[in-house]
Amino acid sequence: MNTYFPLLLPLLSVLIGYVFALFLKPEAKKNLKLLLAFSGSFLLSLTVMHLLPNLYEAHNSSVGLYIMLGILFQIILEFFSKGAEHGHVHGHEKMFKMPWLLFISLCIHALLEGFPVSHQHELALGIAIHHFPIAIILTTFFVNAQLNKKAIFLFMISFAIMTPLGTLLSDIFPILNDYYTEITAVVIGILFHISSTIIFESSEGHKFNIAKISMIILGIAMAYFI
Repeated sequence: MNTYFPLLLPLLSVLIGYVFALFLKPEAKKNLKLLLAFSGSFLLSLTVMHLLPNLYEAHNSSVGLYIMLGILFQIILEFFSKGAEHGHVHGHEKMFKMPWLLFISLCIHALLEGFPVSHQHELALGIAIHHFPIAIILTTFFVNAQLNKKAIFLFMISFAIMTPLGTLLSDIFPILNDYYTEITAVVIGILFHISSTIIFESSEGHKFNIAKISMIILGIAMAYFI
């Protein structure tokens, strides 16, 4: 895999989602929820099939604790982000001002996702697929809430560069590699929480239908063959 591919894929995914929402103005919530179900399934499958087995090869007895810390940390982040990481954004009230708590919490979330990518390149694809529908939903929400166009662009471009920045920091600062196992375990906890939440929240009333199950199976199959 090209060295720059893991850096560019998550970045391009957010920017494409932003442009898609800005100019095409998608309104089919059902299709977005199916895309979310696929992305959640794919991300969870990548975590279970690739990240987790490799992590436990380190024989670190604290891995489980750090995974649980990651889940707890994501719950805390969602207190500020209101669940935007998995498309759980509501409201159409006028904002006009930058939602800084949402901005900071999502950037922290995206930054941490980038750290394992330097060692697990296939995770870049999972994050990209995950970020694409989120970028569409966030952009649509901000446009409907009449947030300043410059603020929307600032938010989305910052969100787009956070994951590549996390990967770059992991490569630039060797000291971070000394804590690769712990950082990756925290990220796995974050991904566990987000992906499972996406799967159960991507349809009304948490009901499973044929279309949703098909997308989940497709996500598992794609992750298996990577």
